[in-house]
This record gives sequence, structure tokens and C-alpha cells, in this order.
Amino acid sequence: MILPDTSIWIDLLSAQPEYRPGPDQLVRFVTCGPIIQEVLQGLRPHPYADAFREAFLALPRVGDPLGILTFLHAADIYHLGRSKGLTIRSSVDTLIAAIAIENRIPVWHKDRDFASIARFTSLRAVTRLQVEPRR
Repeated sequence: MILPDTSIWIDLLSAQPEYRPGPDQLVRFVTCGPIIQEVLQGLRPHPYADAFREAFLALPRVGDPLGILTFLHAADIYHLGRSKGLTIRSSVDTLIAAIAIENRIPVWHKDRDFASIARFTSLRAVTRLQVEPRR
């Protein structure tokens, strides 16, 4: 399993994505509430928007429902980063990181916050997958 961050979904939804995952990668994708919110609030009207939304919501979700301990974990991640001189720009990213850590799932990202968080936590953050080249 792998948790693609919103930064990856933005790229995958672009006209010329940098990566094009094959079916063997897609079946490994999971998501979580904060990523669902970020992706869907940024989804532009398009003839395929409804179909994408339906397929996206069918992905397995981790962290449902979120308990208070996950929010506390996210706050701890933020504070630990600050104590190490790192500023995490997005509190949503700390929440996504907490969900990924708690579920022992790597985050696939193009966002420097996850790279920073991985420096001082057990977060497994990946920036590249073995995927099919663009055609």
C-alpha cells in the first residue's frame, strides 16, 4: 500500500503527468480524509470530474474515523519539527503524516513538508515509484 499525497494527485490529474502509474501501482493506492478534502476541493469542472470523484472515493481509506490521538500526534510532529529548526508549512501535512505513520504506510509526495517530517519521525516518504513511462 502507498498513500499518494495531494501533490501527486495534482500531477496525475494534469494533462502531462510526470508519472503514469500502471494498474499494478493503482491497486496499491490508499487515501485518507485530509487528502480527499484537498483533492476534491481543487477538482475543476471537467467532463470526467464526476467519474474521477466516484473512483477516487472508492479507494480504500486509512485513518477513518480519525480519533483525537491522531490530531495530538500531528501537533506533536509540528512541535518536534519546530524544536529541530524546521517549519512545517501545512498543518494538514502533519495530519497526513500522522495517519501514514500510525498505519505504517509510506507517503508518495512532491512536497517538501513530507521530506522534512521524514527527517525527524518514522515517516516513510517516497518521491518516485517504479511506474510506466509516459506514452
